[in-house]
Amino acid sequence: MSLRPTLETRQAIPTMEGAGVKLHRAFGFQDPSELDPFLLFDDFRNEHPQDYLKGFPWHPHRGIETITYVLSGTVEHGDSLGNTGTLGAGDVQWMTAGSGIMHQEMPHGNARGQMHGFQLWGNLPSAQKMTAPRYQDVTAADIPEVIDDDGTRVKIVVGTFWGKTGPVDGIAADPQYLDVHVPAGVRKTFRIDTYRRAFAYVFEGSAAFAAASDPSGILLEKEVAGQEMNIRDLSGDRTLVRFGTGDEVTLQAGPEGVRFLLISGAPIDEPVAWHGPIVMNTQEELIQAMRDLRNGTFIKPAH
Repeated sequence: MSLRPTLETRQAIPTMEGAGVKLHRAFGFQDPSELDPFLLFDDFRNEHPQDYLKGFPWHPHRGIETITYVLSGTVEHGDSLGNTGTLGAGDVQWMTAGSGIMHQEMPHGNARGQMHGFQLWGNLPSAQKMTAPRYQDVTAADIPEVIDDDGTRVKIVVGTFWGKTGPVDGIAADPQYLDVHVPAGVRKTFRIDTYRRAFAYVFEGSAAFAAASDPSGILLEKEVAGQEMNIRDLSGDRTLVRFGTGDEVTLQAGPEGVRFLLISGAPIDEPVAWHGPIVMNTQEELIQAMRDLRNGTFIKPAH
């Protein structure tokens, strides 16, 4: 076994998207090779309805997949194919935009006005850029959860982990998407396929992630007197942790425990031509997509 080193930890950056939704972006619109096959990750979390209710009105996508995971509140969605629906707390939508789709997403808060969810963009390989659009809507009840003896809980959105397989399938990047909670002070190791790019996104509590060069040096240590925690290099709320190569990730949860997404996928390793919500392989393909938008041929007829 080889421990994946922590290449970088960084805070998600406040930004605004859609018609004025305030959110935090962990990565996106920079170096697409950094976390290939993933392009962008947003954390939309707010307690003030005026900061999210204008939502994400009609906009196009081509050449990518979008993964929306709702923790609290709801997201109403509709698209150019006539699909409509509502994602509730714990629900997931995996949309393959493929050859092109127009859609909108309108968030609403819970009874206390709170809204929280994530959106991840996954790239499509050139052979699937122009595939027919499709959706996979998954309810919270259909997402398996495994609980280990030490209290660690893992929800498996995509992929197979600890003998359970998530309900989303047929995804180009063959990803693993896990929602992990590790109790306070527990040290835990998670296996990740060596050939995948991987990152963690901490959104509750904190944890120390071990480095390959010193797998125990950055972890929590209990003092003999008072059994209090000393913490070095602790990753807290809204922190992206980017890992290098290896086949396992080790961490130790902070004094309040930690909840994070652990996401990995097989790199596509192809050229990227990217403009907003459209991601192709060449500038010519990107220009054609813009031309299709202008002349009304962006949405392709079903075969």
